Amino acid sequence: MTDLTLALGIGAAVLLVAVLAVRVSVRLGLPSLLLYLGLGVLIGEAGLGIEFSNAELTQSLGLAALVMILAEGGLTTRWSEVRSALWPGIALSTVAVAVSVGVTGAVLHWLLDFDWRTALLWGAVLASTDAAAVFSVLRRLSVTRRLVGSLELESGMNDAPCYIAVVLLTSTAPIDWTLPFTLVYELGVGAVLGLGLGWVGTHTLRRAALPATGLYPLATVAVCVLAFAGGQAVHASGLLATYLAALVLGNSRLPHRSDTVSFAEGLGWLAQIGLFVLLGLFASPSRLLDAVVPGLVAGVVVTLLARPLSVLVSTTPFRVPWREQVFLSWAGLRGAVPIVLAMIPLSQNLPGAQQLVDAVFVLVIVLTLVQGSTLGLLAKALNLDPGAKTKEVEVDVATLDDLDAELLQVSIPVGSKLHGVYLSELRLPPGASVSLVARDGKGFTPVLTTRLQEGDHLLVVSTQAARSATENRIRAVDRAGRYARWKGETGAE
Repeated sequence: MTDLTLALGIGAAVLLVAVLAVRVSVRLGLPSLLLYLGLGVLIGEAGLGIEFSNAELTQSLGLAALVMILAEGGLTTRWSEVRSALWPGIALSTVAVAVSVGVTGAVLHWLLDFDWRTALLWGAVLASTDAAAVFSVLRRLSVTRRLVGSLELESGMNDAPCYIAVVLLTSTAPIDWTLPFTLVYELGVGAVLGLGLGWVGTHTLRRAALPATGLYPLATVAVCVLAFAGGQAVHASGLLATYLAALVLGNSRLPHRSDTVSFAEGLGWLAQIGLFVLLGLFASPSRLLDAVVPGLVAGVVVTLLARPLSVLVSTTPFRVPWREQVFLSWAGLRGAVPIVLAMIPLSQNLPGAQQLVDAVFVLVIVLTLVQGSTLGLLAKALNLDPGAKTKEVEVDVATLDDLDAELLQVSIPVGSKLHGVYLSELRLPPGASVSLVARDGKGFTPVLTTRLQEGDHLLVVSTQAARSATENRIRAVDRAGRYARWKGETGAE
């Protein structure tokens, strides 16, 4: 019992310090993973003396955390913001991965005298961008919607082909002509499974009147984890299934969506903190010194050669301007994912695997410092900063099952064209009405002459049949104002 108490106390203290460190990382403009890695090293063998060297357990816990991070990424990604970047994002997560693995493997084979399997294994480990790092950095930058969408889709989907490649290259079985078909099967079935479970989960949760609000976030995350387990069970890509299931769920009109997103964000932070602290705990500073040279060599090859070439090949067919290609090349952030992938050959006792893990640690630290701190400056230098982001109106939903109705909670953000619109001009469809307006901490029942303002919170009661049209009308007025219909704005996501 004493050991358990001590473990819980240390865990709670580490978590509190890590949460407070988020504020520091935001001020510095860097992914918080560096602070978490440092915290893990501090309590490890070089600091407090806690020794941890179980590669297999690290890999398993790291994969579990990665599932939670991908689920959070999918649930918080807005389809309306990434739709225009769908095909470039897919190309970056497939074609770019293949090019990066090939280029990195060939150059490291020549520079470091690795055998071909080892060189390609390094390429596969380093080809994956990190969802946690990309989400945490990009969502604080003001860049074009297509760039953000491309990078978010890439980081959410490219873990799957990289994971498959690492597993295949780690295996001692000979690589034969069936490899392309294996890749197509794993990615294709994983995608279909993820989209299917996301659709089933959406329709099930929309029709289920659960007795407590907190059950909806739990059920939503459970669907995402089920997608991963289902994908792995049929030897398909569980990681891709997880992200796509979360993407479908996050962009569906689920009851209590804002609560679900908040829960997913908290779970994502917990997964990131636990994962990076664990990886820092696993690292050995004495070994990292010997990995500095190969790590830096691999970092230069990936950053200045493999990544730019892979971006050029995968985005040129979509006529992506050269400025955006430069930004995409520099924004390929590495984080926990390459370290977790490097644990796979180490857990299989593959020769040279320990050097790979240590080199990836060095590379992640250096590239995060260099790239993460300069992305904002690069965006401004390339004239890719469109100015302040505009926030779209928030519409959350709660089910009123006994009344066959829905309660919509609408928050009007600063800059919304709902500001100044009279309630009579809102023209909600039959079956929907605004029942309450909360303004400056006070609530009142609106009338037709009530004029909406920025910062207002509305409660809209709608029949289930009118819910979709009601949400669309609110979004249409938010985007185009009182004359939305004349301007052809439908409000569709």
